[in-house]
Amino acid sequence: MHGDRRPQDSMKSTWRGDKSQWGFSHKFFNLIDAFHTAPDQTPPPVFAKTDKVPYMNELSCHLWILVHAGWPMALQQLYIWYTGHDMHAIAAFFFYTAAMQINAIHEVKILRRLGYRYGYLDGDKHQRDEVPDVGVNKTFASLQLTTTIRPMLAIIFSWRSRGALQLSWWIPLELALYSVVLDGFFYLYHRSCHEVDRLWQYHRTHHLTKHPNPLLSSYADEEQEFLEIALIPFLTWATLKYVFQLPMGFHDWWLCHQYIIFAEPFGHSGLRIYSCTPGVHSPLLKLFGMELVIEDHDLHHRKGWRKSSNYGKQTRFWDKIFGTCGRRIEVIEENVDMKYNFNFPLF
Repeated sequence: MHGDRRPQDSMKSTWRGDKSQWGFSHKFFNLIDAFHTAPDQTPPPVFAKTDKVPYMNELSCHLWILVHAGWPMALQQLYIWYTGHDMHAIAAFFFYTAAMQINAIHEVKILRRLGYRYGYLDGDKHQRDEVPDVGVNKTFASLQLTTTIRPMLAIIFSWRSRGALQLSWWIPLELALYSVVLDGFFYLYHRSCHEVDRLWQYHRTHHLTKHPNPLLSSYADEEQEFLEIALIPFLTWATLKYVFQLPMGFHDWWLCHQYIIFAEPFGHSGLRIYSCTPGVHSPLLKLFGMELVIEDHDLHHRKGWRKSSNYGKQTRFWDKIFGTCGRRIEVIEENVDMKYNFNFPLF
């Protein structure tokens, strides 16, 4: 399976304990302390595959997303009231980029806390992968691009200075369609990369991690980064705006982005919990077995290489339609203890 390995494919990670290797990227990660492990803490609990799995209340995820999407908008509105005019587009870009990065770092730190409390999938066989020595700069660049390019796209294509915040009444439908349409574009490219020989070279780096952690959610080569960070979000926005004729103004798109940016590290966290990727359509998706849980994408990494399953990253909508849903191992109905439940921490 790994006969095509190259030296730059190594997942060996020693750099956190060897400061002689450190450059700017290493120091940045150490400064924000967004790792999924903390050497000075007791290791996370380890569970057998048949042990009970706790349930995380999905409404708490919605609350977290809405609060963290809302505080930048509230500050923008306060600025408008105080100055009598809206932010310049360039100022708005830097402001919302910083907000997205602050929110992402906060989420990753919460995911670490949950990992130390509830453990990780396949934890009885393997620990979570660390950011590799050869990939620290790549990881830093990919995370910076993700949280910079997406706000930039929203500013370029949807920013309008109107003197007040504007959220559409269509936002529930926009949120529901955004994840499904985005996942449709993602599914098409993702499955193609696995099954078309010439395209695999653009996706293989992301599959070097078999037990990913949140910092590795964007660990990929440049071609994949361009598709996931820029092209697919843009095509999704354009589809909703020009095909479905929905408003998709800046703040609508910002809220959609916050749901997606929450799902990406969440889906790569490997947490041993039952909770589907939050979405306004989650109850409907569950009725048809189309909801995506953390284990689905975790198994895609763990068991997939050239051939795989669970190609969706927001839902299993397209996997269900095209018959590519994989079988879950730990997060199965008889293992989930709904009485053992908790909320995603707000802070």
